[in-house]
Amino acid sequence: MQAAMALQDVPAQLQTFMAFDFGTQRTGVAVGNRLMRTATPQATIQAAGDQRFNQIAVRLKEWQPDALVVGLPFHPDGAEHENTRRARRFARQLHGRFGLPVFEVDERYSTTEALSSGAKDVDAASACIILEQFLRDMA
Repeated sequence: MQAAMALQDVPAQLQTFMAFDFGTQRTGVAVGNRLMRTATPQATIQAAGDQRFNQIAVRLKEWQPDALVVGLPFHPDGAEHENTRRARRFARQLHGRFGLPVFEVDERYSTTEALSSGAKDVDAASACIILEQFLRDMA
């Protein structure tokens, strides 16, 4: 199984998702489900490396999602940059460590949208935007 899966590959039985807005120092988190097609922000993880994955493990145990969603940042023209590659690596690491399906979503402008909405925790709000976009795009 590949770490990143395409949206059309989402099996119908996958109902609960946890999304991440990856950053080198902070990672926004949100949870949501297929039925309601909404996401709820969770506390942002303010750690890197193994500490980040330890905190993710705690969240996974608590929420028991069926799959994970990772936002991929791109330049406005769709070109990749260093953070795109970092987010893809993070997605592969999530799959390798936890064995869950991981879906990648274009997250261009999610932070801008979160800022314009007046979010207190911009990273968590961005994770919500990423997850709700993913859920809306599901057939």
